[in-house]
Amino acid sequence: RTTPETVRVGGRLTVRPVTAARWPELERFFGPSGAYSNCWCAFFRVPSKEFASGCRDKGAANHELLRRLSLEGAVPGLLGYRDDEPAGWVSVAPREQFVRVTKSRLLQPPSPDAESESGVWSVVCFWVPRKNRGDGVGDALLKGAVEYAFANGARVVEGYPVDVSTKWVGAAGIYHGTVGQFERAGFVAVRRPSDQRAVMRYEQPRKSR
Repeated sequence: RTTPETVRVGGRLTVRPVTAARWPELERFFGPSGAYSNCWCAFFRVPSKEFASGCRDKGAANHELLRRLSLEGAVPGLLGYRDDEPAGWVSVAPREQFVRVTKSRLLQPPSPDAESESGVWSVVCFWVPRKNRGDGVGDALLKGAVEYAFANGARVVEGYPVDVSTKWVGAAGIYHGTVGQFERAGFVAVRRPSDQRAVMRYEQPRKSR
């Protein structure tokens, strides 16, 4: 699959895939806590017990998982850069890579093995440091994730945002993104598994003949 050097430029923000060469930048950007509570963006990729174990020893196993994915060319997500400095992160990949989605009673597709469900990519996580919030970084990251997924063979891009229109859940609770954010990017809700969660999709536009 392709890994374009620059996926999207929006204003002063440039969104780029985390290839092996960018692993050191992602590692520094996440810092010693692995972005949040020793997660290292492993939460959706492994079962619950494995993730909990990976958070021990300052997140050593979760760190190793993300390092290995990056160095082996899996491209686990994208970094948004402002003035050549990382400003935010989004995790996007084919849905089958995220076991917490495919096995979730809340989020799993009705027929995950159906032919109609092939080519679905998932946007599962955002991380934007406090100093960079409220400046459109999350919106640019989502648009970059859509463009990157379509460039690499996605038919549909799916997200699982939180609806904060009636209740604010705190900054730590919206790492999935928000419904409003996905709506601004052109996503449409296809399911509402709970009052505050939505499954939203953006389909690859059909090419005119």
